Amino acid sequence: MFSVQKWKCSWSLVATVASVIVLVSVVHLFMFPVVPSFDYFSARQAPYKCVPINASTEQGVGHVWENIQPGLDLDHRFPSDLHNGIVYHNAPWNAEIGRWLSGCDAVAIEVKIVETIGGKRCKDDCSGQGVCNFELGQCRCFHGFSGEDCSERLHLSCNYPKTPELPYGRWVVSICSAHCDTTRAMCFCGEGTKYPNRPVAEACGFQLNLPSEPGGPKLTDWAKADLDNIFTTNASKPGWCNVDPDAAYASKVHFKEECDCKYDGVWGRFCEVPVESVCINQCSANGHCRGGFCQCHTGWYGTDCSIPSVISPMGEWPKWLRPAHIDIPSNELTGSLVNLNAVVNKKRPLIYVYDLPPEFNSLLLEGRHFKFECVNRIYDDRNATLWTDQLYGSQIAMYESMLASPHRTLNGDEADFFFVPVLDSCIITRADDAPHLSMENHTGLRSSLTLEFYRKAYDHIIEKYPYWNRSAGRDHIWSFSWDEGACYAPKEIWNSMMLVHWGNTNSKHNHSTTAYWADNWDKISPDRRGNHPCFDPAKDLVLPAWKHPDVTALTAKLWSRPREMRKTLFYFNGNLGPAYTSGRPEDTYSMGIRQKLADEFGSTPNKEGKIGKQHTEDVIVTPLRSENYHEDIANSTFCGVLPGDGWSGRMEDSILQGCIPVVIQDGIFLPYENVLNYESFAVRIREDEIPNLIKVLRGFNETEVEFKLSNVQKIWQRFLYRDSILLEAERQKTVFGRVEDWAVQFLQQTEDDVFTTFLQVLHYKLHNDPWRRQLAYLKKEYGLPQECLTKTK
Repeated sequence: MFSVQKWKCSWSLVATVASVIVLVSVVHLFMFPVVPSFDYFSARQAPYKCVPINASTEQGVGHVWENIQPGLDLDHRFPSDLHNGIVYHNAPWNAEIGRWLSGCDAVAIEVKIVETIGGKRCKDDCSGQGVCNFELGQCRCFHGFSGEDCSERLHLSCNYPKTPELPYGRWVVSICSAHCDTTRAMCFCGEGTKYPNRPVAEACGFQLNLPSEPGGPKLTDWAKADLDNIFTTNASKPGWCNVDPDAAYASKVHFKEECDCKYDGVWGRFCEVPVESVCINQCSANGHCRGGFCQCHTGWYGTDCSIPSVISPMGEWPKWLRPAHIDIPSNELTGSLVNLNAVVNKKRPLIYVYDLPPEFNSLLLEGRHFKFECVNRIYDDRNATLWTDQLYGSQIAMYESMLASPHRTLNGDEADFFFVPVLDSCIITRADDAPHLSMENHTGLRSSLTLEFYRKAYDHIIEKYPYWNRSAGRDHIWSFSWDEGACYAPKEIWNSMMLVHWGNTNSKHNHSTTAYWADNWDKISPDRRGNHPCFDPAKDLVLPAWKHPDVTALTAKLWSRPREMRKTLFYFNGNLGPAYTSGRPEDTYSMGIRQKLADEFGSTPNKEGKIGKQHTEDVIVTPLRSENYHEDIANSTFCGVLPGDGWSGRMEDSILQGCIPVVIQDGIFLPYENVLNYESFAVRIREDEIPNLIKVLRGFNETEVEFKLSNVQKIWQRFLYRDSILLEAERQKTVFGRVEDWAVQFLQQTEDDVFTTFLQVLHYKLHNDPWRRQLAYLKKEYGLPQECLTKTK
């Protein structure tokens, strides 16, 4: 183990020590892999001993364990199984990680952290058009407002400049033939109509041409406004803006069917019922959600109004700041606001969540045109929660959990990790929504536009905060939810940890793999992107996608269905490419992997009437949508996990229904694959082994099959965002006194979920990352001008 000795030394000696460390680091890079795995990090520590970093708690890098002696050898206490896995909290981990978690994670004790409660006022209290960040003394302005005090009004027009051919400008989601709300670039009926606040979304305001062939779609003519069907007051067929809901529901009048209610905050066929909009953590009961942006009550701030200032009542502080011992400054009665220090007991790892300007999060929610975009829930006419099938909803779920977690800290000097909340799932779905989000300078590439948002966020934290440079960003965390993951991350932030759904190491697929050209990142200049891979298993983590909280599946316990009920050997249901009706037309879709699987084992005739060359009755590979998809998976022993346009949600479908996942995508990591022991619950098949797939699966004996099925049943809750779901359940119970069926079911689940798994990984990284150990010594060293520390074996 390492011991630490302290003595007086000269600055020349400090420089010498630092030089040696740098030299060792350079040699280290040449001697070992450039892209190591988590195993690489852990295997090169002192042999699996629970040794805290040697530095003071006051400086934010000290840790304390109880009931375990420093240097305790964990090798013999926690032997690995035949698959080199160690079970911790019911999940099989890679041996080194599982061993450390088993011996050290569970016995960590609380430390005292000084939390700073901000007291910096903002100019003119943000003019009532924004929220004051009391840490920085800066305004966070609502949509359509700008300036130091949010007093400047922006003009966000709905339409592009008109031309003779396109008098309303070229098509964009915010294109408007009625009244444009220029604070949000959204279209409404406007004054002079019976319902001026009723949205006029998309095709509603423009003429439709009948299909050119029977059964074909109607085509919108974006050059011709459909003013009669919007504004007419005809009693039997009023325009959309004058339709009385009661008359329409009673079928007494006719109206244009293409008009519907897409904006958030309203419900009903005619948007006649105001309802709750979606905000981060629904503003933590400390504010009002205005279309996606939290308008915080006096004294509160943050994206979800969860951060108290010195003028907020202490009794209302969030749980993660209580109980606290308050240090009242001596000049508290001078009349000017000052920061307060609150001492709180917390367990590491500690996460500092940046309160970024709203352009990176809240404004993207407030200005979205389709209520289902990038969110994991909406609210109905009772303000009851409706969970969405939006796979990208995981990004908001993780963000909400971090903001409400007891591992959150407001003290950046004490923080172990820093989370940068850029909602790329909302950016990229809104890329062509409105002219002010134009991709004109990005040659139509959504990936390029999104890269620019991340780079601007990086510029902001470099300018406003001191934390990036202490580790060159290695202790920062970014979330990339889109199909190609962090492939398009700007080069400036690549040192950081990336949370993704697409773990492409670029070892085989070393270019953009998506078939959708707007997400292709190959054409992004190396000057902006650099030359990094999409995923580095040594530092990044693949998280599960969001899946709809399915009460039926939970009640039926599909995940626990026994082996004898799983009659289908192998199951895959999904788009199989151009050979099938309604299949994706691109040959590059799924990198051709789904197509190869269908050629061999397709159980549904393709356009030519052919089935797979090796089709058998207990193998289902079909593009036909199933009426009982989850049941079909639960009736299968093995389930295919193949890519779509980048990642897909097949891994989550398999695990949540208790089916052994069969991963077919070379060089691409799946959720937790660099930390959990995949051999214990999954099967990997190389792409060139697809013709031998069934032979391989039939080759597993019953003992091995039962072993894998058993482990799937143990880890399935790690693919649920239960923490975020229960936060919503608590809000619903507090505000409305209701406990829905989904809340009852999720309250019964007690195993570790996605967020808990994430925290466990962070805790392991915190103590086993060589850079972090080195950083701790350097930080201590340069923090004491007349003293230095050395490490001795």
